[in-house]
Amino acid sequence: MALYTYGDHIFALKRSKGAGLGLFAETPIKKDDFIIEYIGEHISTEESDRRGGKYLFTLSKDTVVDGKQRDNLARYINHSCVPNCEVEIDEDEEEINVYALRDIKSGEELTYDYGKEYWDDHIKKEKCACPKCTKRRKKRRKKS
Repeated sequence: MALYTYGDHIFALKRSKGAGLGLFAETPIKKDDFIIEYIGEHISTEESDRRGGKYLFTLSKDTVVDGKQRDNLARYINHSCVPNCEVEIDEDEEEINVYALRDIKSGEELTYDYGKEYWDDHIKKEKCACPKCTKRRKKRRKKS
């Protein structure tokens, strides 16, 4: 397992229960802490429409960050309907930053809510497949 350092935090890329690889905290993270920046090539919205892809993150009405490069560790943060992180966009600094919504324990996967637009454009499933929603559906089936 490879470990990565970003600021004060150490992360691991591991297989996620939800989808593919996920980014996991290897050190505890406190609520409201800055975790990581979503980085990549800054491109126009027109270029992002031409390229397509699932690692495009809108920075402003004119600019999109294409975070497909593997050195963008934030690209490995998966979706959850009950996330432990949130994204804040700073148009002035041209940054997309990820912060902790709550205390995050070592070994916990980092997640944020991708939002309806991403869901509609890329996931296109009726039901969310994030671990939290999958677990809820299994519990409901057992009660039936």
